[in-house]
Amino acid sequence: MKAFEIAEFVGGAVSGNSQLEITSFAALNAAKDGDISFLERAENFSGTNASCVMVPAGFDTTKVPSAITVKDPKLAFARIAQKLRVHKNLSGIHETAVVPPDDESGTHIRANFIGAQVSIGKGTYIGEGAVIHDGVRIGNNVTIKKFTVIHPNCVIYNDVEIGYDCVIHAGTVIGADGFGYVRDENGVYHQFPQVGTVVIEDNVEIGANSCIDRGALGETRIGEGTKIDNLVQVGHNVNIGKHCVIAAQTGISGSVTIEDGCVIGGQVGFGDHVTVQSGAVIGSQAGILPGKIVRPGVWWGTPIQPLDEYKRQNAHVKSLERMKADLKEIKRKLD
Repeated sequence: MKAFEIAEFVGGAVSGNSQLEITSFAALNAAKDGDISFLERAENFSGTNASCVMVPAGFDTTKVPSAITVKDPKLAFARIAQKLRVHKNLSGIHETAVVPPDDESGTHIRANFIGAQVSIGKGTYIGEGAVIHDGVRIGNNVTIKKFTVIHPNCVIYNDVEIGYDCVIHAGTVIGADGFGYVRDENGVYHQFPQVGTVVIEDNVEIGANSCIDRGALGETRIGEGTKIDNLVQVGHNVNIGKHCVIAAQTGISGSVTIEDGCVIGGQVGFGDHVTVQSGAVIGSQAGILPGKIVRPGVWWGTPIQPLDEYKRQNAHVKSLERMKADLKEIKRKLD
């Protein structure tokens, strides 16, 4: 991308050579010719070899070949770095990949790169600019939209839909059966039908070795812009809203609803049919009982409670040893 194109993309003003070609990104002190970097505070500048730098207002733009002045240089840098990822320069189809030809059943494969030992089912659509790394298995009637990256050894089951510009990290499984069973009078468990689907909206990132179960009769949905860490379990019929953040080792039971903009810490456990309302922040290792409604605010503990109540409870627990000693002294005096 040229410097002026980057400026248009991030909503900044370009100074210097607007025609410079930018091919990669790097930290300010490690950047080289062709790289873009960023500077958060003008007074901290001590030189760089970068061709272009995202800078705050007030920076002397004559110090670099090309500068883009923006309100938040770090945010602008993060946005453009996504467009300059090295893996998007990959191209071709490896000779060991099993890729069906385009046909009337809906098969349409336009990925930039398909790696070794990849297997793709019939009726699947993969858009332009997509990157499918080694060892990925993609089922039948799957949709993967433009510029999405699937890292090695992921499994995408039949009928899953993945949006534009998503990133699915290594070892993730999307569309496996949900954990849903009905128990009969003899104590035997029978699987409830798991024939729904998974819909992942645009610009979602899912960490390594996570599992997103398909809906039972409906869908499991992950909203636009949501970021999910490694080793997260998302159960069947879960609906996660837009721009949520969910940290590692969180387990979300079936039919949970997490509304837009929520923040979930690591190792949080959700019972089924929980609703987390927009604006809620849940601290690490919290436990949420089935059917609970978590309202906006900061929550912690097991069972989950507002942060102020959790802190008071912790203070009481810490004082138990002192209270025990006081009671022992009172008993001694009474004796």
